[in-house]
Amino acid sequence: MLLDATLRTILRESRTIAVIGAKDKPGQPVDMVGRYLIEAGYDVRPVHPVRRTVWGMQAYPAIGDVPVDVDIVNVFRAPEHCPAHAVEVLALPRLPRLFWMQSGITSPEAGRMLFERGVAVVEDLCLMVEHRRLMAGGLL
Repeated sequence: MLLDATLRTILRESRTIAVIGAKDKPGQPVDMVGRYLIEAGYDVRPVHPVRRTVWGMQAYPAIGDVPVDVDIVNVFRAPEHCPAHAVEVLALPRLPRLFWMQSGITSPEAGRMLFERGVAVVEDLCLMVEHRRLMAGGLL
């Protein structure tokens, strides 16, 4: 488990967040979190294998298709998909600082793979909730 001070530093220093499983369907947690992250000032890159746009932005079919370095990967996929996403992340030319699995999502296998390569991992927590808590009001 990462210390609050470490998470706060990562959140403060990060600029680009890829949201795997991004959807702009009103009322869904992924939509609320994605919009919050955009409002908080992050460069959010939606990742979805079928959708071409999410939140009015270009969506990418896979994390490897995002054309910029990503600081945080935020995952909104079922736990059984997380190891495959970890493998995709580990194939990136520059590894992100943090791989965040949203509330209800845990994957010891994905966590182990990423941790062994120096990527911090958060499981079963909401990035929006934790950002608000750690950043005292949420906006950068």
